[in-house]
Amino acid sequence: MSLIIGVGNEYRRDDGAGFAAARRLRAENPDVPVVLQSGDGVSLMEAWRDADSVIVVDAVHSAGKPGSVHRFDAAARPIPAKFFPSSTHAFGLAEAVEMARALGRLPERLIVYGIEGKTFEAGTGLSPEVEEGVSQVVEQVLREIC
Repeated sequence: MSLIIGVGNEYRRDDGAGFAAARRLRAENPDVPVVLQSGDGVSLMEAWRDADSVIVVDAVHSAGKPGSVHRFDAAARPIPAKFFPSSTHAFGLAEAVEMARALGRLPERLIVYGIEGKTFEAGTGLSPEVEEGVSQVVEQVLREIC
């Protein structure tokens, strides 16, 4: 089974990038299940438990250019923790990936897309740069799953 997971908080501006991408992917390809997650590591591990192919989309804050897209093959190697800090999630995405790897519960294929955010303050709506990054991720993911 394939699965797309959008991670984030749409009430913290660009942190909603994962949700925005996941919703657009659901609209473009309703045959692939889509799940929205807050980023809690245990919930992520539970969400991908029965899937062999998973794509996760989340906002990142690594001091890169806003809207830039990072792609990681998390099944092949650890994702850089600096891209997915666990400050807002006690046990976040990077930790969930490594815990699942240690427990032998990592999906066979786990691709993580990070969209570089610009602003994570309270409020709704993505910055224009992040909107463009979301569009890029949607295009890339659709190529990967088709």
